[in-house]
Amino acid sequence: MPATQTNTSLAWFQLHCCVLLWGFTGILGKLISLPAAPLVWWRVLIVALALLLLPHTWRGLRQLSRRMLVVYLGIGVLVALHWLCFYGSVKLANASVAASTLALAPVFIAFVEPWLMRHRMKRAELLLGLAIVPGVALVVGGTPQRMYAGLVLGVLSAVFVALFGSFNKRYVMRANALTMTCVEMSGAVLFITAAMLIIGTGPLLPSSETLFVLPTTRDALLLLILSFGCTLLPFALALKAMRHLSAFGTQLAVNLEPVYTISLGVLWFGEQRELTLRFFIGVLIVLITVFAYPLLHRTAAVAPQLID
Repeated sequence: MPATQTNTSLAWFQLHCCVLLWGFTGILGKLISLPAAPLVWWRVLIVALALLLLPHTWRGLRQLSRRMLVVYLGIGVLVALHWLCFYGSVKLANASVAASTLALAPVFIAFVEPWLMRHRMKRAELLLGLAIVPGVALVVGGTPQRMYAGLVLGVLSAVFVALFGSFNKRYVMRANALTMTCVEMSGAVLFITAAMLIIGTGPLLPSSETLFVLPTTRDALLLLILSFGCTLLPFALALKAMRHLSAFGTQLAVNLEPVYTISLGVLWFGEQRELTLRFFIGVLIVLITVFAYPLLHRTAAVAPQLID
């Protein structure tokens, strides 16, 4: 097997391991009693501090230019906005709605990535991204009216994940994965801290005092699991995998996250009472689209050789 094909296969395996771990984020967000902003603040703070303890991170930071430092800090702001909206959706709706709306991200990436990477929009990617929309509509179509605010935040989280995913793809080769993760998490910490101090109160930002309060022992344990098992490990691993995959293909694989999250939600919270035939049809559409992309991508890679 050629080296490039081996790297791509390994990247797909790494990515799907990440997606499995990310499937627990919505469940942990539901289990942690903290509001969305303090939850995200503690999550990114723990990851940033852990990375700053590694000599490898400091070596990467010393080699980082001032321009790239600013770029990665800016991407960290987008990461923070994504997580604030995602966990806000979990709190205002439920884990299933929050995770399912993330499947809209490929629709946004189909427009954002070509612009950032300066290449033409691929019709196949756009069509596959649009094919997900009916599936998502079916999955969340039965959302109660009281969860509409959470649904809107879930869609916004998909917009932000499309933005930071595309930016990460553009700048992923400028630094090692741990350095990128450290700077982006630090940017998220600084942004949320400033937002809490400036804005003060709100549905996602309850009060400046709430942000800095120590979590309970139970919440602290869950935050450690969330920070290391569902953030640090998969985030760094995904950045490595992204070196061999497109942002669009990456996000399509990430669309398996709602499947994992919803399945776990059934086990933990008994959310099967809210699931209908329409829901399962929507999940099937998402799965078909997720697995169709790598096959089409491989066909497209072989096609020029056949033409020659």
